[in-house]
Amino acid sequence: MTARCLGPLVVAPVGFGSMVLSPGIYGPVTGRQAHAALDAALAASAGAGRLLVDTADSYGTESHGEWLVGRWSAGHRDQVVVSTKFGFRPPAGTGRHAFAVGYAVGELAVNGAPELVRGYAQGSLRRLGAEHLDLLSPHFPDPVVPIGETVGAIAELVQEGLVANVGVANVSAAQLAEAAAVCKIAAVQVEWSMWHRADPGLLAVAGQHGIGVVAWGPLGSGFLAGEMREPPPGDYRRNVPRLSGPNLAVNAAGYAHVRTLARQWRLTPAQLALAWL
Repeated sequence: MTARCLGPLVVAPVGFGSMVLSPGIYGPVTGRQAHAALDAALAASAGAGRLLVDTADSYGTESHGEWLVGRWSAGHRDQVVVSTKFGFRPPAGTGRHAFAVGYAVGELAVNGAPELVRGYAQGSLRRLGAEHLDLLSPHFPDPVVPIGETVGAIAELVQEGLVANVGVANVSAAQLAEAAAVCKIAAVQVEWSMWHRADPGLLAVAGQHGIGVVAWGPLGSGFLAGEMREPPPGDYRRNVPRLSGPNLAVNAAGYAHVRTLARQWRLTPAQLALAWL
């Protein structure tokens, strides 16, 4: 595998999205299982750059995801790049901004007010047990706060040495250009998989500014990893229309040829989906 560049960060081409390691996302998971998954991801990336592990202060109850990644990464500091995100779970009393996101369901509270960014970062530093954050991004753009103001506040923390690199996530092409005009953006996270193509306009902006692209949901929340059944109670995917009810059966039939190709080429469906991406 050939390493990829996210600004100055050199990482392996396949990273690890740690949202699934917190209980209540895809179902029960123990700390031992979570650490074993991270160990396997690290071993697979050997020789191809540092492993990018992505987390967020909203993953799991009481930011469980950051605590978990912090404990695990303490023994692998020189082999791992930890990316985290903020603002999707606003501090009490500040969650005044809500909007609908296509992949999720319902109203999602977001607050990217610049005066809150330092507190977000300090909380992530504490939970991750880190001296600085390798890559820090707003989880979603705030619908009433310009993205440039939010990333500008992160850029101030870069000057202080608390954050090494600024990122963004789930933005439009115009928002990415706005952020890039304020400070150097190392990476943009965008949903991108066989069944959800990235916006070509956003990719063009990223290319113009030398911004690395991190694809989230590359396996379609498990759909592209093989035969997927109706998610059990307690699995958040039950709330995603294309992954539940009659839609799941329709989509499974539509992607049957992908599984057939994988068998012909002696690959798992997940391997084929990642190779395509």
